[in-house]
Amino acid sequence: MTTSTLPPEPGRTLRALAKPGRLAGHQVMDRPTLDRIARNRPAGAGVPASLPHRPALLVPDPAWFARRGTASSIHGVLHGARVAALLQLLAHHHDVEPARARALAAAAACHDCRRLDDRADPGHGKRAADWLNARGHLVTAALGAPPTPEAVTAVALHDIPHEAFNGSETEAHRRHRLAVDLLKAADALDRCRLPLTRWWPDLRRLRLPIPDWAPPLAHDLVVRSERARLDGATDAQAIELALNSALPA
Repeated sequence: MTTSTLPPEPGRTLRALAKPGRLAGHQVMDRPTLDRIARNRPAGAGVPASLPHRPALLVPDPAWFARRGTASSIHGVLHGARVAALLQLLAHHHDVEPARARALAAAAACHDCRRLDDRADPGHGKRAADWLNARGHLVTAALGAPPTPEAVTAVALHDIPHEAFNGSETEAHRRHRLAVDLLKAADALDRCRLPLTRWWPDLRRLRLPIPDWAPPLAHDLVVRSERARLDGATDAQAIELALNSALPA
C-alpha cells in the first residue's frame, strides 16, 4: 500500500501522521495540529493589508468538488475561500483592476475542486480548469464573476512548478504571467495550514514580490477559520469570522 492510499488512522493527528510520512489521502484539520500551527505565527506584521473594500467572500460550493470528502479536507472549501481572499489582497497590492481581480479570485476559489486526494495528485489543476470551462456558469452565478481565459490558465498551471512547464505551458504563462503568479502566490501563502512547518511557503520560490503583511495575515486566516469550523461554524461563517477578525473594518 502506498502512502497516497493509506487509510485514516483514528485518534492520530495530522502532525503525528505527517512526521513518519503516514498521512492518508483524506486529511482533515484537528485541534492539536491547529494549536501547533497557531504557536508558529510568522514574525512581523508589516504594513497592514488595505483594499478600498473588504475582500469579497467567495466560498466554493461543496457540490463542485470531485469527491465529497475533499470539500471538508485541507484542500477543500476553506482552503479555496482563503486563497480567493488572499488573491484579492495581492491583486490590489499589484494594481490589478477590481473586476479582473474578482474573476481571478472566483476561479481561485475552485482551483482544487477536482482533486481526488490531499496528496500530490498530479494534473488536478488541468482537471479544475477543464471543469471551469464546462461549468463556468455555476461559478458566475454563485460567485459573481465568469472564469476568464487568464483565470482558467492560472488554475490549470497552479500545481506545476515554473521549472517543470512544457512548451505550451511556458507560452500560456507568458501570456498570462500575472494571473498565474498571483494564484501561485496566494495558494502558497495558505500552506501554513499544513501540519509541518518545513512544508510552509518558501517565498523565495515565488515570482511575485510578497508584501510583509501577507504571511502573518495568511496564518491568521488559517487559524481563525479552521478553529471556527472546529467549533461548529459553517464554511461561510468560518471565513467571514476570520476576515472580520484579521481585517477589522
